[in-house]
Amino acid sequence: MPLRSLLSVLSLAASAILLPATAAHAADTTETGLCASTGGVLTKVFPFGNTNSDAANWVRYGGSAQACTYTDADGARITAWAGTLTSKKPTMAALAYYAKVPWNGQGHGNPAALYCIQLGGTQLIGAMGSGSGWAAQAGDDPHAMCLFADMSAIDDWGLLYHANDIIRGKDLATVFKFPNPY
Repeated sequence: MPLRSLLSVLSLAASAILLPATAAHAADTTETGLCASTGGVLTKVFPFGNTNSDAANWVRYGGSAQACTYTDADGARITAWAGTLTSKKPTMAALAYYAKVPWNGQGHGNPAALYCIQLGGTQLIGAMGSGSGWAAQAGDDPHAMCLFADMSAIDDWGLLYHANDIIRGKDLATVFKFPNPY
């Protein structure tokens, strides 16, 4: 699918399903049940900045999300917001996952972060270059989530690997409530 087409689909999806942050991240029985019943682990995570330093210097920002993480036997993992998995309407993160747009190879730095930006998302929290991510507490291994305008999210490496036909943790296409439109 050409990038222009993906961006059009993502724009339409965003305008159709913009939800308040509290609704997008509210943990309900459906989210908890889906995550656990499909082999995931549900964790309440918080946005942190300054994660390139020791845990005592991490900066925890406001807000939180319910993250569902799938880890395979080799330790590879993929994480998505529980609300992204349970949405019956298209989310920008699910559409990006399904579309498998090839990375354009442009930019310098972390390929997964650059791919996230290419898809219209962001994974930056706090000051650029200081490190950031989502974790249950300071010092945990942070999740680098590709966050989209509709507040849906999937970890950036999971998206990049999936675009190259590599499944990390679990194929989310078998979990999403919104079916593949492509």
